[in-house]
Amino acid sequence: MEIIVMGCGTSQGVPLPAHDNPGLDLKEPRNWRTRASVHVVVEGHHVQVDAAPEFRLQCIHNGIRRVDTFILTHGHADHVLGMDDLRQFCTNDGGRAVPVHSTREGLDRVRAIYPYALTERSLTGYAAFSLHEAAGRLDLPGGGKVRTTLLPHGGQEVLGLVFEEPSTGRKFAYFTDCKGLTPEARALAADADLMIIDALRPNAHPTHLTVDEALGEIETVKPKRALLTHMTYQVGWAEYSARLAGRNPETGLCHDGMRIRLD
Repeated sequence: MEIIVMGCGTSQGVPLPAHDNPGLDLKEPRNWRTRASVHVVVEGHHVQVDAAPEFRLQCIHNGIRRVDTFILTHGHADHVLGMDDLRQFCTNDGGRAVPVHSTREGLDRVRAIYPYALTERSLTGYAAFSLHEAAGRLDLPGGGKVRTTLLPHGGQEVLGLVFEEPSTGRKFAYFTDCKGLTPEARALAADADLMIIDALRPNAHPTHLTVDEALGEIETVKPKRALLTHMTYQVGWAEYSARLAGRNPETGLCHDGMRIRLD
């Protein structure tokens, strides 16, 4: 299994525009964060999770050549607004509509933003989406599996995802944009080889985990390795990497373009 961190920034990206971003070292390239998403290759099947406004550039920078399945964790702008750039993947696949899996709310947002893409096959140069409501387990071509669970995120619920690769026995949990994990999510992520989890900032937020809250969830689930994502400018690479090395050496920070292989 391969995981590519396409972006790991908060909804406004890092650094913020029209803002001083106090304390952020802009000479450190890992402090430059586009909006959060990941690309997962499981049993040779390419799954794109979310499409940030920078999705086109993320694909170019990371050499993404295939998207076989798309999963939208929820319909917020920083996760859905790059979906039109799935068009080239449709063209490369002979016009096949990309299967899109999400919550009911997420699919409604896709319908509202992209009514022109709700076709069985794409016209040349345009996107096409085949919509499917997530139902707890997604069996992928090639044998990979994705377990889905709902996580709290303010007034809505988002998809938490656990990828399983039978040929290697590896498990990857991806929990972005959430205020906490449910007992079901913790059980699904148990013994994960890698868990990536929302850790917005050090101070409290009504709909996202703080860094300390995320570390508490990591200590409960006990994955073999953990990484923090969806971070603001307040989570500087050098400072927080040093802090984590002392408290939990199995935990680190994501950075844009990070690649992890679980063999």
